[in-house]
Amino acid sequence: MQRTRRTPLSDSQSSRPPGDAEDLTEPADSSSAGSPSSPAPAGDRSSERGDGSLDERTPEGAELADVVAADAAPPRHPRPRLIALFAIVGLLVLGLDQLTKVLALQHLTPGEPVNVIGSLLRFNLIRNPGAAFSLGSDFTPVISAIQITVALGVIWLSRRVGSAGWAVAFGLLFGGAVGNITDRIFREPSPFHGHVVDFLQTPNWAIFNVADMAVTSAAALLVIQTLRGIRLDGTKDVGSKPMDTDTSTTAEPKPGAE
Repeated sequence: MQRTRRTPLSDSQSSRPPGDAEDLTEPADSSSAGSPSSPAPAGDRSSERGDGSLDERTPEGAELADVVAADAAPPRHPRPRLIALFAIVGLLVLGLDQLTKVLALQHLTPGEPVNVIGSLLRFNLIRNPGAAFSLGSDFTPVISAIQITVALGVIWLSRRVGSAGWAVAFGLLFGGAVGNITDRIFREPSPFHGHVVDFLQTPNWAIFNVADMAVTSAAALLVIQTLRGIRLDGTKDVGSKPMDTDTSTTAEPKPGAE
């Protein structure tokens, strides 16, 4: 029987206990060794990066990225139909205001009111040298300059309109302002000192005209658009809401439960 010759162990290996022997075998491939370059499982991906920002691949990160992109986007130019809507509303208000004033001057007499719907609505012709509620009667030129400034400002802002609501509101405001400006420039007693024709009267309210109705309606519509969060360019404000970056919680075992 032939005896097998063994190779003597080194001192470091011979002094090591058998149970602590080091496994010198290498993994078959990099994926089995769990190398850092291997992708993490889908269930282990976190919505938060190491720097605290949200990953755009997660739903929370995608939503935040959309909000930031919407805020950073340049204002959209108005569509031709919105510009046409603004112009049509403004011209209709201006034409209706001037037509009703002409009819009021032809068929009504100052100081002789005419009941239309009982005491709820009556025609009562007056000439107003001031602003609303006959205020500022001694500052007619100043009021005229303010109204002209408002009309020019509406035209300038209408270039950025991106919503039908804003287009209608600006059209009402423009038509009402220009309607009263026309009276102050072309009616007696002199240019920029002209008196505005008012003829609509309701209980416990000052006498007004169609232009005043349009300006009041425009103010109400602008408030509604603001409360709805719709900006001038048509974009909508998105309220910030807190987002939980870590929704997974580990349930602690109850006392006595195994």
